[in-house]
Amino acid sequence: MDDQNTDLDGIDADDQRHSDTNMHEHDIRTDGGEANDGEIKMVVAMVRPDKLGDVKQALAEIGAPSLTVTNVSGRGSQPAKKGQWRGEEYVVDLHQKVKIECVVADIPAQDIVDAIVEGANTGEKGDGKVFVLPVESATQIRTGKTGRDAV
Repeated sequence: MDDQNTDLDGIDADDQRHSDTNMHEHDIRTDGGEANDGEIKMVVAMVRPDKLGDVKQALAEIGAPSLTVTNVSGRGSQPAKKGQWRGEEYVVDLHQKVKIECVVADIPAQDIVDAIVEGANTGEKGDGKVFVLPVESATQIRTGKTGRDAV
């Protein structure tokens, strides 16, 4: 027998210990299924810029592995603001927002949505919106891994 540390199933025991230490509470489901029914999901949210810290904290608490943040502007249910500059009145109907994108495979997309809503909610118009989209494919550039392994 070689000197590689393996168990009876042929899984490298070092790899097994490593994966056990990275396991999140979301990895084991009582119904025996996989998070997101085995699919990759992208959660996209538009929130107030001043709530970004709270959203990041809420995502960290549930073990969300990564996110992308972009400054954007947009219009929704938040009322337009009127202002004056050099005696001229103007209307600001595009409000500054932060777009948060989070691609997940092992964490249920609904958990991500719940964390974002918890972190971003002020109860006022203009808090933002959250969308969940299917991801057709994913490729990690550095390793060439694809699908769920790339996420």
